[in-house]
Amino acid sequence: MDPVDATAQEGFGSLLSHVIGWVYFLAWSASFYPQVVLNWRRKSVHGLSMDFIYLNVLGFLCYSVFNLSFFFSEEVQEEYRKRNNGQDNLVRANDVFFAVHALVLSSVTLLQTFIYERNEHQTISRPTKFLISISIIGAGIVLGSAISGTSQWIDCLYYLSYIKLGVSFVKYCPQAYLNYLSQSTVGWSIHNILLDFTGGILSIAQLILDAYISGDWSGISGDPVKLGLGSLSILFDLVFMTQHYVLYRNREDQYAPLSTAENDNGERKRRWLLLPNHKNHHHSDYMSTAHGDNQRCSPVVKDLEVGASEAPSSSRH
Repeated sequence: MDPVDATAQEGFGSLLSHVIGWVYFLAWSASFYPQVVLNWRRKSVHGLSMDFIYLNVLGFLCYSVFNLSFFFSEEVQEEYRKRNNGQDNLVRANDVFFAVHALVLSSVTLLQTFIYERNEHQTISRPTKFLISISIIGAGIVLGSAISGTSQWIDCLYYLSYIKLGVSFVKYCPQAYLNYLSQSTVGWSIHNILLDFTGGILSIAQLILDAYISGDWSGISGDPVKLGLGSLSILFDLVFMTQHYVLYRNREDQYAPLSTAENDNGERKRRWLLLPNHKNHHHSDYMSTAHGDNQRCSPVVKDLEVGASEAPSSSRH
């Protein structure tokens, strides 16, 4: 190939890689907002797995440290070159921005679990507590090894990347299982999944394109967390899309906020709309309420004290 043509092709490929990178960054970054907004609108985190939320924060904490170090640390970059025939690592600015942004939004979702309604069974499980504890202890050991000079910093970062990969696989399982138990995806935003699926496809496309342009396919194995993250995202997104659009098509939300009211003691209470399951409820579950001269039918409601984990039983009318 003519050197001029080769240079032009490389320039176009590099431009295309940057475009793909920022598009997948936007898709993946935007995927965190639907869940945050859904929780805010419902004033509830019912239907959301606590294991998923805690593991998500741990994973993106590790991923942020990994990308920040690979992108900004000259020492880490030099260690990478020595192990990969002088080639530069493939971590880009959009990778760094995505990881940090994801950590922030995941932390916001975690904060919402302390603010909004959830039932007493929505807690972090013992296996997840054990996994998080082991990951932190292991990270401390590897970090100490790097500080003492018995291993390189890049080894510590690779350990964090493997935590992220492991978390990415495990974190989706509790949510998929919770959807299976409830036979519903209510409370779990499908828009999050659709955007995540788009980001996963584009992330892998950029990694392959960068390796092709550089002529060094070891760059793919040199960034296992990016390849694994994209692949796992695609796999589990397909599972969640199947659950939402094929298996569990019931869209009735039993925890949609209706209004706020005051009880006899003047305490603020939140009233929640309980949409009936048509298989188990009858027409008697409905009551007529007057609004001015208009009459309408509305489902039976429960009063939940703000911050309470359980609701008192509602009376039938």
